[in-house]
Amino acid sequence: MKREIGRSGVTASAVGLGTWAMGGWMWGGGDDEASIAAIHASLDAGITLIDTAPAYGLGRAEEVVGRAIKGRRDDVVLVTKCGLVWDTDKGNAFVEQDGKTIHRYLGAQSVRAELEASLRRLSTDHVDVFITHWQDPTTPIAETMEALLALKAEGKTRAIGISNATRQDLSAYMACGQVDCVQEAYNMLDRGLENTLLPDCRANDISVISYSSLALGLLTGRIGPDRVFEGDDLRRTNPRFSSANLARVTAFASAIGPIAAAHQADVGQIVIAWTLAQPGITFSLCGARNDKQAVENAHAGRITLSREDLSSVDAAIASHLGPVAGAE
Repeated sequence: MKREIGRSGVTASAVGLGTWAMGGWMWGGGDDEASIAAIHASLDAGITLIDTAPAYGLGRAEEVVGRAIKGRRDDVVLVTKCGLVWDTDKGNAFVEQDGKTIHRYLGAQSVRAELEASLRRLSTDHVDVFITHWQDPTTPIAETMEALLALKAEGKTRAIGISNATRQDLSAYMACGQVDCVQEAYNMLDRGLENTLLPDCRANDISVISYSSLALGLLTGRIGPDRVFEGDDLRRTNPRFSSANLARVTAFASAIGPIAAAHQADVGQIVIAWTLAQPGITFSLCGARNDKQAVENAHAGRITLSREDLSSVDAAIASHLGPVAGAE
């Protein structure tokens, strides 16, 4: 199943591969060879959309993607980002990573320099979609958008998107030029987008690329109460992964088990299919740490849930996941 990214003319698989975990940071480390195997398996299974960013391991994820797609660049709709930088003190200090302070900064020269660095790490001459990763209140959006449009005119990107943005941000970007997509968190537990950016995107033919579709793996139903998260894995202290919430997710998984069985699928695949069936959600990004997970995610893009299926899933969400949604 392929869908167009806004009005860019670029089409990609509805299920995309997210590579945050491949950078290792906040995921308890990474395994580059397993990551490359996951990317190869994704491509072989029909996934074309691969999403990455410089901030994922200070360039590590981009380098892994670059290695993996060597010789297969034409098979990939490649997405990367800008706006989180660690070579300047401009903008706003945002987070620490490996002893470096990452700043949110979207000045024009920085945007261009970031893309050039990403192209080197990815071993390509262009990306298909270039997205502002987090917004920078210290730089006028008109300046940022001018830089993005210039890069598009030069053929270094084919489409422009924004992420982690407000409705006001989106309006300001749109006033300066064509926005093709927004990338935001959206899943069964995080549905605030339905009342914020989603209506504006639908009204303006802007694609929505949802990330965290499986809620950091929680909605796969596979994480048991005895699971221990190591190192800097962000799930280690996330209250959504409490024993009580894991039990609720297990009950949810049991409730939709018959639907999964009818589609010869697992719970995570039904969750992804449900996400893609929501009005205005164009793409679903899913992480994969190995080739098996990658293939499972790809197959979810081939599942079409009936109206009755969707009603049953919605009922299971209401019955079992409501308390989880308020856990953070």
